[in-house]
Amino acid sequence: MERISRLQNPTTQRTASGWLNGFIGVLIFSGSLPATRVAVLEFDPVFLTVARATIAGLLALCLLVLFREKRPARHQLLSLAIVALGVVVGFPLLTALALQYVSSAHSIVFVGLLPLATAAFGVLRGGERPRPVFWIFSVLGSALVVGFALSQGLTANPAGDILMLLAILACGLGYAEGAKLSRTLGGWQVISWALVLSLPVMIPLTWFIAPSSFTGISTGAWVSLAYVSIFSMLVGFVFWYRGLAQGGIAAVGQLQLLQPFFGLALAATLLHEQVSIGMLGVTVAVILCVAGARKFSK
Repeated sequence: MERISRLQNPTTQRTASGWLNGFIGVLIFSGSLPATRVAVLEFDPVFLTVARATIAGLLALCLLVLFREKRPARHQLLSLAIVALGVVVGFPLLTALALQYVSSAHSIVFVGLLPLATAAFGVLRGGERPRPVFWIFSVLGSALVVGFALSQGLTANPAGDILMLLAILACGLGYAEGAKLSRTLGGWQVISWALVLSLPVMIPLTWFIAPSSFTGISTGAWVSLAYVSIFSMLVGFVFWYRGLAQGGIAAVGQLQLLQPFFGLALAATLLHEQVSIGMLGVTVAVILCVAGARKFSK
């Protein structure tokens, strides 16, 4: 009876819903870096950044008009600007630039640091106060992901590494700020308004930076552009911000530790690539760290 009572508790249900939404968001985001890597082989990274923001922004504008959403309050505009600078411009641009120097596999090192960055900004901007044990699990999980990536024999490139580190900081801030704002504005509304606010800058830049000809652009590059525009820039955030707002920024943010391993699962399933026992072992250990972080997040 006690267990049933806990399951029926609105707070428990909201937290569970937050973890489910966050999990879906991470699944969608897991394809972002590989898709960006494919796209920058044929598109200029700056054009890719502004084009994906423009496409997503126009879709977001249609959604806001269709559902007749109220405009955000004046005091919410600063937070929306931070979200736009962090996840609409900062992370996409910095990763696109970095992926000219490093492989998408190398970026796993930095994805492993994203949950820590998100949790830190959750404390600074979201007012959260996880228990000390939470940070132990968070740091351990990040160390496992980074250690796994380094064990694959990845070579360092200073320019690419600095750009990826800046991208992670920008993304962590954008995640935390958006999650905080989602509590009052709504998850999909936050990313939609942030995209729309960026349109007056993104549309002209897309026009001026666009290549003189798109002849010779492969289907893979176009599909990658579509993926990062629709899914990475808009749909993924609908689930992600809602999950962070419901389950807690620091706690649900730890789900990002699983992102590199979703790529391994896809590779094994779709491309029939071999997944070693070591990979499975690290994945299990990371899942345990996520579970521990969740338990001690409040």
